[in-house]
Amino acid sequence: MIRLLWLGLALLLAACGKPAAPLYLPEGEDYPEKLGDWRLLQRESGWLRPADGVLPYDLNTPLFSDYAHKLRTLWMPEGQAARYAEEHFEFPVGTLLSKTFYYLKDDQGRLLLSDADGRDPQRGLDLDRVQLIETRILLRQKDGWVTLPYVWDAEQREATLEWAGARQDLTLRDESGRELAVAYQVPDANQCAGCHEERHGQGSHPLGPKARHLNKDFAYPDGTANQLRRWAERGLLDGLPEDLAGVSRNTLWGHPRAGEGLEQQARSYLDANCSHCHNPQGPGRTSGLYLDPATPLGIGYGLCKQPVAAGKGSGNRLVDIHPGAPEKSVLSFRMHSTDPSIMMPELGRSTVHREGLELIDRWIASLDGEC
Repeated sequence: MIRLLWLGLALLLAACGKPAAPLYLPEGEDYPEKLGDWRLLQRESGWLRPADGVLPYDLNTPLFSDYAHKLRTLWMPEGQAARYAEEHFEFPVGTLLSKTFYYLKDDQGRLLLSDADGRDPQRGLDLDRVQLIETRILLRQKDGWVTLPYVWDAEQREATLEWAGARQDLTLRDESGRELAVAYQVPDANQCAGCHEERHGQGSHPLGPKARHLNKDFAYPDGTANQLRRWAERGLLDGLPEDLAGVSRNTLWGHPRAGEGLEQQARSYLDANCSHCHNPQGPGRTSGLYLDPATPLGIGYGLCKQPVAAGKGSGNRLVDIHPGAPEKSVLSFRMHSTDPSIMMPELGRSTVHREGLELIDRWIASLDGEC
């Protein structure tokens, strides 16, 4: 009933030429129990796709989440737009961002560890070929962002709001038939909010929709286009520079473009996976290790910097990044670990990202200098 009232008000305001009301702006914590009530995703003939008026998007180098793929979507109230900025877009009240986590599966229903995401630009995700796990919602309210985790049922018909999160024990198979056990953790609402608190004490913020993450081509139903351009063309982004050559861009994960060297690849990976905490204003600022793009490659970025943690937390290694020696680097040690008291990132994975770790170790090994 509340949602219908808001939809009716939105139509009325739009007719009056005034800013449209948000799709769903409840009071207190009266959020939809079922994901379907948001009307962001649409099931049709065995396929799942963004609903009409909801725009899919992707990131250059995404956060690693136990090899899960992600279908990301954006919706804004009619007539509203985000304001471009190099670091954080200013999104209007009522903005909805969603991220659906899933795995591909074979003819026997076994989950696959696959580079391909299985998404068809026209129809979306084939529900016979994917296993949906969870969908996370970010809602822009008047007083900030709200994070809401929804867990899909076994039949993949609906997802239910689970404030306390959930756990699923999964087994993935790669192309060679090798199996990987995954203790997949759906974070609770507080953990979601904690990870999205990129600036300590300033509440949650979206991490993915930044210029450097979005500046890439994407396959839409009507053809491939640069995402930032498409957002601007759709009236969803104001202030985008005319020349995208001046807009920052992270490397394309797994398939670097011409000129995207090893250092840029490694720093893009650490940006996506670490910098939301490890930046001068983030929750990890007390470590003195800043892995954000603005920090120059030096002691602040970990080169020859002594770690705050000692003993078990450091693996008895003396510096965060030892040029030429990943085996002497705390950063590599913590990325290798799956011990909850040691591993980094602390949340979002139960396994080691083999490909990401290989990239970081190869980059550290390429660095010149002595500590």
